[in-house]
Amino acid sequence: MKRSIVIIDDHVLIANALSGIISNFNQFEVLYVCENGQDFQDKLKEKHPVPDLVLLDISMPIMDGFETAKWLKTTHPNVLIMALSMQDDDDSLIKMIKNGAKGYMLKNVHPTELEIALNTIANKGHYFPEWAASKIFTSISDDAIDAKLKIKISDRETEFLKYTITEMTYKEISEKMFCSPRTVENYRDSLFEKLELKTRVGLAVYALKNGYTE
Repeated sequence: MKRSIVIIDDHVLIANALSGIISNFNQFEVLYVCENGQDFQDKLKEKHPVPDLVLLDISMPIMDGFETAKWLKTTHPNVLIMALSMQDDDDSLIKMIKNGAKGYMLKNVHPTELEIALNTIANKGHYFPEWAASKIFTSISDDAIDAKLKIKISDRETEFLKYTITEMTYKEISEKMFCSPRTVENYRDSLFEKLELKTRVGLAVYALKNGYTE
């Protein structure tokens, strides 16, 4: 079954180009294109289907990507958000992640990378190219890390942290740790609470920053 996508971008040529490229991917289909966040909201009110994934431009008139992502995070939390931008500036990247984006991509992305990115975010729940991951990594302040280092992390949670930076699924991690998937989810949820994080990407960044490597 194909994953459904909606493209939200006020640049018609770019939106149409992306739609045309994605039409060649067997795993995905573009449901419709919107000019901005307000246009997207209006289409949903008109009973257009809610997509699995949104390709969301950041800079748009009327309702931009930041506001749209924040709204989606509240009203449709299961919709995956892939941010689109012309530039790789730190502020936009971090703000979009805080507003709910699970991926970030430049608009000049090569079709091959685009397909990889879409498959990754659809199957793993997140996608950040190397340059974006590096910026996320360095955005964590030393003061924040020092404070989090004082938090008590158990040996088993430490072991789990080491696996968060791999591509293993939670089920595969549970097999490695010789425990049930539910136990692994408990480790994850405990670390989410202790470290004030919400995603596996956040855990992976924390693990890398603090030397939790397998």
